[in-house]
Amino acid sequence: MTTRSNNVYCRGCEKQIHETAKSCPHCGAIYNVVGSKNRISAALLAFFLGGFGVHKFYLGKTGQGVLYLLFCWTFIPALIAFIEFIIYLCTSDENFARKYG
Repeated sequence: MTTRSNNVYCRGCEKQIHETAKSCPHCGAIYNVVGSKNRISAALLAFFLGGFGVHKFYLGKTGQGVLYLLFCWTFIPALIAFIEFIIYLCTSDENFARKYG
């Protein structure tokens, strides 16, 4: 009887992990995240179209996007979107994927 090993090596730390693992338990590297959002795209949308909430729609936060649209004439959503733009740029890919992926 032949047994097949279901382990692969992590690209981040070179330790063995199961082939269906979403992330490495040793170093936290994220793998096979389907439908994950790109933080740079979210940051650019927040910077250029954040006053209208486009970045919120992109991230799947439709309710917040609608609120941004309703109050876009006050320029408050544009200010908040600029702050979110900075936050998105300062956040690591792993943390961004964990929160929005």
